Amino acid sequence: MNNNIRYSVVIPVYNEDAVLEQTYRRLKQVMASTGEAYELIFVNDGSCDDSVDLIKGLCDRDPSVKLLSFSRNFGHQVAITAGMDYSRGAAVVVIDADLQDPPELILEMIDKWKAGYEVVYAQRKQRKGETFFKKQTAHLFYRFLNASTDIDIPVDTGDFRLIDRKVCDILKQLPEKNRYVRGLVSWVGFKQTAVEYDRDPRLAGESKYPLKKMIKLCLDGLTSFSFKPIKLASYSGAGLIALGFVYLVFLLLFKIVGSSAIGGWNLVLVGEMVLTGFLLLMMGIMGEYIGRIYDETRNRPLYVVGESYHQEEKERNVMKIG
Repeated sequence: MNNNIRYSVVIPVYNEDAVLEQTYRRLKQVMASTGEAYELIFVNDGSCDDSVDLIKGLCDRDPSVKLLSFSRNFGHQVAITAGMDYSRGAAVVVIDADLQDPPELILEMIDKWKAGYEVVYAQRKQRKGETFFKKQTAHLFYRFLNASTDIDIPVDTGDFRLIDRKVCDILKQLPEKNRYVRGLVSWVGFKQTAVEYDRDPRLAGESKYPLKKMIKLCLDGLTSFSFKPIKLASYSGAGLIALGFVYLVFLLLFKIVGSSAIGGWNLVLVGEMVLTGFLLLMMGIMGEYIGRIYDETRNRPLYVVGESYHQEEKERNVMKIG
C-alpha cells in the first residue's frame, strides 16, 4: 500500500458517459476538501459507450484518477471487488457513477471513520425517482434477507459505504465468485455504523439494475448467506406428508358414512399439479445452490483486466485475478 494515499474512491462504471464529467467534478471537489491524498479508481465494466475515452481524458489531466477496464462485462459486484483489490488508501469508499448517491456524504463517512468506526454504510431514508414496484420489492427483499440469515445485514443499504483498510484486506481474501459485497462486509464484522440520506433520482441515463439483474443479486444474497430456502424443502415435504395422512383419514371417514361429496379425478388432478409445482420449485432452489458450488469448483478468475490506465503507468496490462 502506498502510504501517501489516504482515501481510495472506487467507482464502478457501465455506460455512464452522460454523467461521468459531473461525477468527477463533484468527487474531486469533495475529496480535495479533505486536504489529504486520495485516488479515484474508475472500474469500467465492459461499457460500450464513450465511458472509457472520457475516463482516459480525466486520467491525462488529473494524476489522482485511475482506470481499470475489464475485458468484458463481469458485473457490478465484481467491479466493486476489482476496485478494492487495486485500492491503496487507508480508507476505501465505494460509490456508483450515476450520482444517485451524493458524493458530499463521503465527508460525513470520513468523520465517522476518524471517530473509530471501521465500516460506515449509507442508509436510505427515501428513494427518489424510482418506481413503486422497485421501491416495494427492494423493501421486502432487504427485510426478508435479514430475517433469513444469521448475520445482521442492514436494511435499505446499497454498496455506498466507507471501509477501513483492514476490512478491505480481509474482503480481498474471500474467494466467492457470486459476490454480494454488502453481505460480505456485514459478515466480516468490525465496528459499523450508518449515515442516513435521501437517494436522488438518476442524473441521466438508465438504471443498470433491471429486473433480471435485481433477481440475480437477490439470489446471490440469499444463497450466499442463508440455507433456509433449502430447509424449506424439508419442512414443506414433512408438511405435505402430514397433510396427506390427514386427507386420507378424511376420505376414510367420508367412505364410512357413505358420502360421495368429495372425490373424482378433478381433485386428484389438482393435487398432482400442486405437488408437481412444489417439487419443481424445490428442485430449482437446490439447483441454484448446486450451480454456485459448481462455479466455485471451476476456480476461474473472478475478472480479467484488459487495460489499466493512469499517469504513473500508461500501458496496457492483461491480468487474471482469482
